[in-house]
Amino acid sequence: MKKRFTEEQIIGFLKQAAAGAPIKELCRKHGVSDASFYLWRRKFGGMDVPDAKRLRALEAENSKLKKLLAEAMLDNEALKVVARGKF
Repeated sequence: MKKRFTEEQIIGFLKQAAAGAPIKELCRKHGVSDASFYLWRRKFGGMDVPDAKRLRALEAENSKLKKLLAEAMLDNEALKVVARGKF
């Protein structure tokens, strides 16, 4: 999924809003819906750029670990079937 804005840009928008810029005007200026802005605020509110980069790295690591766990569970189930002799 291609994203139009980087985490750094999103955090910049949020900081502009926190500085007092009207949210509707800010969203119109950057071509974003109000709903997207509020989703970003919920996800990135209070973060700085290094925090967002760390979040992205943790999400990628979590995804890899979930994939490894799923593969291990599949292998485990296959070994159980073979051990029972029902293959």
